Amino acid sequence: MSTIAINSMAVRPIAVNPMAFGPTARANHASAAPAAHLRLTRRGRVVLTSLAAIPLVIAALVFAVNGGSAVATGQVASTSFDYVTVEPGQSLWQVAEHIAPSADLRDVVADIVHLNRLESTNLQPGQKIAIPTQYSH
Repeated sequence: MSTIAINSMAVRPIAVNPMAFGPTARANHASAAPAAHLRLTRRGRVVLTSLAAIPLVIAALVFAVNGGSAVATGQVASTSFDYVTVEPGQSLWQVAEHIAPSADLRDVVADIVHLNRLESTNLQPGQKIAIPTQYSH
């Protein structure tokens, strides 16, 4: 017969807290750990900013391409004007007084300058000037 020698280890009892495995143990453990803070590196901030800016850039491009489009039609505006030929020595103020004696002359002169795209109020004899329709007889 052979004998087997068994090494005997001393087993010590471990003290276990019965509350350590209950639902409150997880809460106590979680509250003990400090809250983790998100730290972004410079590269991370660049990437995050780029990702946030991409939709804004795309929206601006879409608006720029489609937002300002005008629709052209085949209709021609049929606007007719009365014309006045400037006499020698006649000024724009005199023309305005002749075509609209009861209106404010400043408004009439401004309308004539705007309609004819005049750079100044100086007129040349024989020049034809378009008169706004509200002042024509």
